[in-house]
Formats: sequence, structure tokens, C-alpha cells
Amino acid sequence: MSSRIPGFRHLDVGERRRAVAEQAGTDLATLDGLGADAFGTEQAAAMIENAIGVFPVPVGVATNVVVDGREVLVPMATEEASVVAAASNGARMTRALGGFTTSATAPVMQVQIQLVDVPDPRAARLRLLEHADELVALADEQDPRLVQVGGGVRGLQVRLVDGAHQTYVVLHLAVDVRDAMGANAVNTMAEALAGRVAQIGGGRVVLRILTNLADQRLVRARAVLRAEDVGGEQVVEDMLHGYELARVDPYRAATHNKGIMNGISAVVLATGNDTRAVEAGAHAYAAVAHPPYGSLSTYERDGDGHLVATLEVPMPVGLVGGATRVHPSARAALSVLGVSSAAELGAIITAVGLAQNIAAVRALAADGIQRGHMSLHAKNIAASAGATGDEVAAVVDRLVAEGAFRQDRAEEILADLRAGSTG
Repeated sequence: MSSRIPGFRHLDVGERRRAVAEQAGTDLATLDGLGADAFGTEQAAAMIENAIGVFPVPVGVATNVVVDGREVLVPMATEEASVVAAASNGARMTRALGGFTTSATAPVMQVQIQLVDVPDPRAARLRLLEHADELVALADEQDPRLVQVGGGVRGLQVRLVDGAHQTYVVLHLAVDVRDAMGANAVNTMAEALAGRVAQIGGGRVVLRILTNLADQRLVRARAVLRAEDVGGEQVVEDMLHGYELARVDPYRAATHNKGIMNGISAVVLATGNDTRAVEAGAHAYAAVAHPPYGSLSTYERDGDGHLVATLEVPMPVGLVGGATRVHPSARAALSVLGVSSAAELGAIITAVGLAQNIAAVRALAADGIQRGHMSLHAKNIAASAGATGDEVAAVVDRLVAEGAFRQDRAEEILADLRAGSTG
């Protein structure tokens, strides 16, 4: 297959589906799961409380993506214009030198058990460590299936955290959750351990909950770009300047990282994973790994003068449990991706985040972000003005030519078009 599909954006929706199904090697009927009627109110009511309906989000496909030598078409669920186009464009720039290369840690999630009212917190810490083997065994007993497939507890540590009025004893379990996101597994373990932890530590357990700062479950992506593929030496130099500001300035870093998450969250959502968990972990990691808060990605030149972009983020996503197997759209997205493990999924998601960032940094360094973004947003403006069918393209062309991306101007152009067609 190839993720390079020239003219893909000019196809209609049906033609795009056929092209995706053919290239991804999936049944065209599977992509019906991405249809507007695939997910109804009955399914919604089975997933959340007090359901009254559904809120459809557009799903697009990022093209040009190569991850670890494999061509990938990547479904992305997002309401924001230019996100899918930017990811596709960023990925295209990396193709000449091999696309994205990734690596990852084991899929380890952590859960915390907070012990309060401990008279001797330092001694309590040691007592808990002395009983580490017992506590680990008790935790693994809660999920024998996870242990059977190669997962389970990988470590136990105890931290002393100074609060306003006392020192808390906080026990961490690190658990390899395999192909699951892991929240349910680790929370169940914490609940089972709470009583014994309180007994050993000599205090009272309050919180027993996972942490979304998944800094032991990291995925890394790297891409090398030629200067000619991003617009020349001056663009490369300005991209480096733009990155440097994001590295040292939290105000720039917040928007820089939001751009990364435009790509990451869109794929996380499309595959039925927890966008809030991934977002929380990424931004917390930006503060912990790059204090006080800095860029999640890096940019530098290699020995050949090429631009090297890298990204390292926590990536707590799974293929087991949650909406990934319940939601028909998530099943369709996973079919297009052709992944068989959470590790593969995490690698693709991280690569798309870096592709998104490359496109954004390049746009800022060259033309400015508004030119491309507003050209794509013009479709929304035309539709809001009431344009339908062929009218949309005609209104968009006029808005782009004039550089006037306003609804009032779109309404005027639409009125002129309709007056001309009836005159």
C-alpha cells in the first residue's frame, strides 16, 4: 500500500472511502462504521449516563504517513479546519528521508495509594518497602489474565510528599498493562491493596487512583527533513528560532504543544481512546520533563545539515476495553490503521503529533499560520452563510482571492452568485 494518494482531497467522500479501503486492505463495508448513522442514541445510552443524543465529529484521513518503514493512512476525528491537511503536509515533508522512526518504553501505568495520619512517615515508608513482595503478589492476584499475557506489576516505590499540615506516604505501583489503556486494571489493584497498606503503614488510606502522568509509558518519534522540503535554508533557520522560543517560554510552549495535541488527540479520539488522559499526561510531562513548562518536541541540525525533529510523550492508549471495541467508528478507524498492538497504535499517534508540529512550525516560520488555516476555514464560513453544493467552492474561491474571511462577506458573495444564476 501507499499512504501517498495524489489528489485525495479533490475526491468526493465516497471516492475517498474506496481509496482508503483499497490502500488499507480493509473491507469497504467496515468503513460504514464512520457513517453518520453508525452510532445511535441507544448505543450512546449504553456508554454514558443521562444520554439524550450524539454529537458527530468529522473524521478525515491523514495521508503521506510512513512510520517505521510502513505506509499508514491515519483516521483523525476533529472539528478544527486545517488539522488533517497539516498532518498530511508535515508527513509529506519527511518522506524523502524515510518518514518517522519510533521507539517506546514498556506499557507501564502507575497507580497511587495515599496514606494519611501516619505518625512515623519515614519508618512507614521502610515498612511498606519491606513488604514489597507481599504487596506485589497481592496486586497481581487481582488480574491473573494480565499476568498470563505477560503483564503485571513491575515495581513498587514509596514517596513522602509534604502537604500543608502533614507528610503523606504515597505508594506507587508500576504495572505493565500490555494492550490496555490500563486505568481499570491498576485502580482495581489499588483498591485491593488499600487495607493492607493502611495496616502496614499505620495510617488511613484516602486516595487510591491511577496517575495520568504516565512518565513510564513513553513513545518517541523522530524525523529528518531536507531544507528543500521545508522551503529552504532560511525557513529551517526560522523554524529553529521558533522552536527555541517554545523551549524557553511557557507562553509560546503552550500553543506549540497544543499544536502537537491537535494531531495526537484527533487520532486518539478516532480510535476510541481517552483524549483527556492523553492530554493531561502530555501537558504534565511538559512541566516535569521540561520545567517550568516547555516544548514537548525538539528541533536541531544533524551533521549533514538536515533538520531533525523529535517528540517524546506519554502515550496511554489501548486496543482492549473502553470504546475501542464498542464504538463502530473506532473499530473502523483501527481497521484502516491495521494495528495489532497498543505499541503500534502509540507509535502512529506520536508520529502524527510530530507531523502536525512540523507543519505548524514550518507555517509560522514561512507564511504565517493564518494563510493556510483561514483558506481551509473558508469552507466553514461559506457553509455558515448558507452556501450548498457547488456554491461552497465558488464562495471559498472568492473569499481566498480577496483575503476576506468573514461571514458577512460570504453572504454578500452568495447573494451575488444566486442573483447571477437567476438573472
